[in-house]
Amino acid sequence: MKYLSFLLSNPLCSLVLTVVCYGLAVKLHQRWRWIPPIVVACLPIAALLLVAHQPYAVYNRGGSLLTWCLGPATVALAVPMYRNGLVLRSSLPRLALIVFIGVVVAMATAGGTAWLLGAPFPVVMSTVPKSVTTPIAIEVCRQLHGIPQLTIALVVLAGVFGATFGPFLLGLFGVWEDRAVGVAMGISSHGIGTASLVRRSEMQATVSSWAMAATGVFTSLLGALLSVFLR
Repeated sequence: MKYLSFLLSNPLCSLVLTVVCYGLAVKLHQRWRWIPPIVVACLPIAALLLVAHQPYAVYNRGGSLLTWCLGPATVALAVPMYRNGLVLRSSLPRLALIVFIGVVVAMATAGGTAWLLGAPFPVVMSTVPKSVTTPIAIEVCRQLHGIPQLTIALVVLAGVFGATFGPFLLGLFGVWEDRAVGVAMGISSHGIGTASLVRRSEMQATVSSWAMAATGVFTSLLGALLSVFLR
């Protein structure tokens, strides 16, 4: 047990463990498409931390190195946008309107559901920006006097569940067209969902990247307007 605790507290070991678990999860996903790689990769890591009685903060000394890579990885999503920019140019006005409507629905349903369930005001406001990337969500949450830690958890859950079940649920309702899938994923599950589409379709990833960026802009503007209204 002490040896396991030592390994998990070592930044290099925790980094290698994360990469190995995700690599194995991707292999399983390639064989059984219904297996969500992100969720499956987290399970053995969480189990080891519980068995070794190691806090997440200690393990994350190595994981933070991967977190640093999120910046370049997010920027890399612009590559398919550049490749397919001319194809999308004629559709941008319609896509912008769809994204705006989607953002309004996402913010209203999240906050409205929490309110109907009897959540206190800070919790309701914390749910409103859950569909955008973490930095934007935190700033919108602070403007609305929410709880940033809760918003971060909801953002992660939205991304993971969207990446895991989004395309499957869209398929159940007969949504297969690349632009429709991309814009739905970009609005609802930000960078995690968008990254999951890269292996499926370059056009889906392109539209999702654009929708994710537009969602951030619209959510920021609507969040600012809502904060003025609530004063």
